[in-house]
Amino acid sequence: MNYAAVDRAIRSGDAYRAVSALCRPALTEIAEGRREMRAVRHPLGFLCLPLYRDGLRGVCLHVWSQALAHVEPTTSQIHSHSWDLLSYVLYGRVGNTLMQVVDDPAAGAYRIFEVHSQGDLDEIRATPRQVRCLAAGHETAGPGDLYQLPAGRFHRTVVQDGSEAATVALGRVRAALDLSLGRLDTPTHRVRRQHCGPQETTRAAAIVLARLVDQPACSDSTGRQGLG
Repeated sequence: MNYAAVDRAIRSGDAYRAVSALCRPALTEIAEGRREMRAVRHPLGFLCLPLYRDGLRGVCLHVWSQALAHVEPTTSQIHSHSWDLLSYVLYGRVGNTLMQVVDDPAAGAYRIFEVHSQGDLDEIRATPRQVRCLAAGHETAGPGDLYQLPAGRFHRTVVQDGSEAATVALGRVRAALDLSLGRLDTPTHRVRRQHCGPQETTRAAAIVLARLVDQPACSDSTGRQGLG
């Protein structure tokens, strides 16, 4: 599995079969404890299995499940990436709300924070920028759908409480910063990413494997190109 192979599979005419075929061997190795990996509890509420990384490009599996513990962000769910996102939904339904963020030094309800990461440590730096934010569109992607978000686009990802979902996420780093919106009175602070133990990591892989089936529940990825 590598970035180019997953990208080709996602864009193929038989995306679900192709993506599942790439994911199964890696997930089986993890579920059986034959691949050294520790899932990360992402502050946006999902578990991340980093499957591939090569310089500025990477492939991760994002898993939302009530069977797995999760953490909440110290700022908010509204954020923008320093990388272009191409995400393919394996199962479940994943919503994305695009947000319009406008500088408003007088009456803005949010502050922009820069997220500077070094290893497992995130330094979340408060900036002087006070902003207001409005929803600017929403889309929900289901099994076999893909969605794209360019670097720098503010959004909020939503998976309904109690729902199960998993996506294969491809990231390509651009010349941008990771940003988040938070309360005006939140200071600069540091957060250490939480790694799961071996048992929970293998459990996460097994949960996804159990949901991968031979036939997709709906149309393939060519029918939805998402929120670009």
